[in-house]
Amino acid sequence: MQIALDPWMIRDRSLTEVCRFAAETQHQWIELSPRDDFLPLFISPRANRDNVAELKRALRNYNVGLASMWTVYRWSEPDNAEARAAAVNYWEKAIQVAVELECSHLNSEFSGNPDTPEACDAAFWRSMEDIVPILERENITMAIEPHPGDFVEDGNSAVDIIRAIGSPNVRYLYCAPHTYHMGGNMTEMIRYAAPVLDHVHVADTLDHRIPVRYIVNPLESPVRIHQHLNIGEGDIDWEMFFRTLQEVGFDGVMTNSVFAWPDKAEESAKFMAKQINEYLERFDFGTHNPA
Repeated sequence: MQIALDPWMIRDRSLTEVCRFAAETQHQWIELSPRDDFLPLFISPRANRDNVAELKRALRNYNVGLASMWTVYRWSEPDNAEARAAAVNYWEKAIQVAVELECSHLNSEFSGNPDTPEACDAAFWRSMEDIVPILERENITMAIEPHPGDFVEDGNSAVDIIRAIGSPNVRYLYCAPHTYHMGGNMTEMIRYAAPVLDHVHVADTLDHRIPVRYIVNPLESPVRIHQHLNIGEGDIDWEMFFRTLQEVGFDGVMTNSVFAWPDKAEESAKFMAKQINEYLERFDFGTHNPA
């Protein structure tokens, strides 16, 4: 298993500093999240010869591996054919960046709009017809998650789509802080996803379904609320989470995905690395976090 750091909270730092930070906070792997100078959200990749070389050098110098990269493009856009076609083109470029970095995993979200699920579903499938052959040709695995506000938010329904694609290069990402938007029954959802489960994101969140866990005004505002907190700061049952992953034999990438504490990023990263490794040892996952 690879235990990775998502450096979103320090994305303003150089790629070299990100690798140094990961090493100093006891993370031997990085899941590189969107950066304006590398793989931005929604627009064409900005990775270039110089910053790719910088990242390669920094990974080597700090003995850190690149477990995965993630970004989001408008591949499920039903009303703008140009935007959807552009997203496919951006993915092709992002896949080539992954190949250059010898990174075998990319992650993303279903995207789209929950108010127009049928049209978004059709657009998504058109995009996958173009993207899946590229993933298979380059031997890159893409793990996709249902994000709050995507055209598919239910966890098991998202797994059904992944299974229907039918490619070993397209798999599922379970994001723990999205649990209460995906259906709420964490054990059931992890077990259902197990045959295609490639990646998990670890962060806590409050259960927005419990009255006054969050307060939104006006009360009827159609928003999706969640958070990416340190373990123990929300409502996720972490004993159940790690026990269920152990029971289904999970051995993929596990990312520290806390976003909430940029003002104390180092403290959070060290705490999360310690907590994750303690849970892995407690539930006897065996050897983990290899360099």
